Amino acid sequence: MFERFTKDARDVVRDAVEQCQGSGVRTVGAEHLLLALLDRTASRGSFALTALGLTEERRRSVRLALGEARRRAGLSRADADALAGLGIDVAEIVSRVEETHGVGAMADGHRGGSGTGRSGRPRFGRDGKDVLEQSLRIALAHRDRHIGDEHLLLALTARPGPPAETLADQGVTHAALTRVLYGENQAQAG
Repeated sequence: MFERFTKDARDVVRDAVEQCQGSGVRTVGAEHLLLALLDRTASRGSFALTALGLTEERRRSVRLALGEARRRAGLSRADADALAGLGIDVAEIVSRVEETHGVGAMADGHRGGSGTGRSGRPRFGRDGKDVLEQSLRIALAHRDRHIGDEHLLLALTARPGPPAETLADQGVTHAALTRVLYGENQAQAG
């Protein structure tokens, strides 16, 4: 599949691995792909984010929100709200775990695979793999020959979880991105 990735998309994947290593997490997840995308400039994905008003200040807000989600072991606000409906206070659980094990204790390897690969580099977790697979489906659906960073961005907004939730809080939704990248008719059909 990676032979179909543009240089920009390959750079995002490489940078996501570096984001993962820098955060001390064992598996590359969807949030690492988003963090790598936020750092891009002069690519279709970065132009789409800018067109939707995601300024550097708003990108910092996204990074902070992703960090908070990581502290909650990758639970989205929707997940936390659902658990609250069952009487489970996620904030209280996070607080207690961090009292005992330190700040960010729930973040290590959350919802990921099984650690690092043979090379010692982080592996892609299930959600990271799902984003890569979804980006291929999106590129094919739009009859694009290659998978660019814009397809990775679209894939992140097409699936539930903290990355999509955090972007939506900033007005970056799947429909809005599709409209910017492909025009009005594609957004309505998608």
